[in-house]
Amino acid sequence: MDTVLKAELKKKAAKIRTSIIDEVYSAKSGHPGGSLSIADTLTYLYFAKMHVDPKNPKMADRDRFVLSKGHCAPALYAALSLRGFFDESELKKLRHIGAMLQGHPDMKHTPGVDMSTGSLGQGISAACGMALAGKIDSAGYKVYTVLGDGELEEGQVWEAAMFASHNKLDNLVAIIDNNGLQIDGKLSDVCSPMPITDKFAAFGWHVITMNAHDFDSIEKAFDEAEKIQYQPVAIVQTSVKGKGVSFMENNAGWHGKAPNAEQYEQALAEINAAL
Repeated sequence: MDTVLKAELKKKAAKIRTSIIDEVYSAKSGHPGGSLSIADTLTYLYFAKMHVDPKNPKMADRDRFVLSKGHCAPALYAALSLRGFFDESELKKLRHIGAMLQGHPDMKHTPGVDMSTGSLGQGISAACGMALAGKIDSAGYKVYTVLGDGELEEGQVWEAAMFASHNKLDNLVAIIDNNGLQIDGKLSDVCSPMPITDKFAAFGWHVITMNAHDFDSIEKAFDEAEKIQYQPVAIVQTSVKGKGVSFMENNAGWHGKAPNAEQYEQALAEINAAL
């Protein structure tokens, strides 16, 4: 990757991470761990990959994005705000009564949100429908969806996987955020979906692996995905839950809680110090 672009993406990813912390702290609730783990991926998608227009959020030929793990909405909101879909001031109103930004994405009231999500497993199903519609219409857009690794415990995910392969949805890219943790602890202790790569391959997908926190690896993975024909693509990204904040990293306890004032200041300092 071009060094100038990489430096710019790193700055944007740090901004997204600080916004995530701001949002959850201001709401006194939310899901920071899984939001932080997908910050780099969303940065790449919204600032280096997807064809979108903040001034025309519903343009017909836009690429679509579905956050299947909808509880990580703080990451999506941060990316959309930074991309210019709505003012940054909305972020600190997350989960407040009457505010635009709800605890899970809402396509009716939030510019840039293509699908309302939250019930795990349903997002990838909606993404399949969007991709099939694109095929029927001979449209050129791509559909990207991000799933949590714990979300793979939902049977609906595998129904969608079978559907996508059967219909040869090569305009669909599913990114599986494999941070190894879910709300109740380690995936290996709760209900392991491993081996994730083998399972998607068995369902007929083209499978790619990447380091979720390395922009060279991210670029390489999406470049490969672009070349695949007649198969949906699954990118299994190895990530760190809570990435960028030391006391949140690899800690399932930060799946769904807000930092206190002292933790908030420490989190922001650590993210900014990493630049």
